Amino acid sequence: MTQITVRSVVYQIDGQPYEGLLAFDAAHQGALPGLLMAPNWMGVSAGAQKLAESVAAKGYVVLVADLYGQSVRPSDADQAGAAMMPLKNDRGLLRQRMQAAFSALQSQTEAAVDTTRLATFGFCFGGCCVLELARSGAPVKAAASFHGTLDTPEPADAQNIKGSVLVLHGAADPLVAKEQLPAFEAEMNAAGVDWQLVSYGGAVHSFTDPQANVPGKMMYDAKTSARAFATLYYLLDEVFQN
Repeated sequence: MTQITVRSVVYQIDGQPYEGLLAFDAAHQGALPGLLMAPNWMGVSAGAQKLAESVAAKGYVVLVADLYGQSVRPSDADQAGAAMMPLKNDRGLLRQRMQAAFSALQSQTEAAVDTTRLATFGFCFGGCCVLELARSGAPVKAAASFHGTLDTPEPADAQNIKGSVLVLHGAADPLVAKEQLPAFEAEMNAAGVDWQLVSYGGAVHSFTDPQANVPGKMMYDAKTSARAFATLYYLLDEVFQN
């Protein structure tokens, strides 16, 4: 019987504390694949924890990355934007935060992780984060972005990508500029990456978030969310087979 447990994982970046959440099946014997989850701009939140628990129940150890620091927990859009934008504007800093969380997933002792089977996935801002982690050369078998932005100041870094890339995109998403899609495709093709871009008709931003309720802009879509997660799990099964 699956028994999902959540534990905090505290780690340091430049002497400052960061606190992620680790979700795993405490009843499972043996190591499981490890997934680093980059949450949306609200950071480590109840919603992020719920998502991590649902993915962990599929047979993974999931660490929700803390991208802002232990003391930063946004409670509204203004606070989230203030925490997010310095990272969006400094991709080197963003990559450092993701790399530290990735290392924390590998080194934590709460749950046994098979370090030969590692991947990353993220939502909205977190989608941008997982693509940057992949571009940094992290040893992930897959990087999956849900309704995230695709642009990067260093497209040549795609040559560092070691695994498969999956982009799950709302075709009607007004927050992802249309020109980012062909630019992303060109970037991936130039680097010879194994990539997929799935575009869901009618879906807008935040289609996996049950709390999203801004029609035409950010809106939960249960059917699209289910399809997108099924695509993620199919890819993880594929890349973790070996």
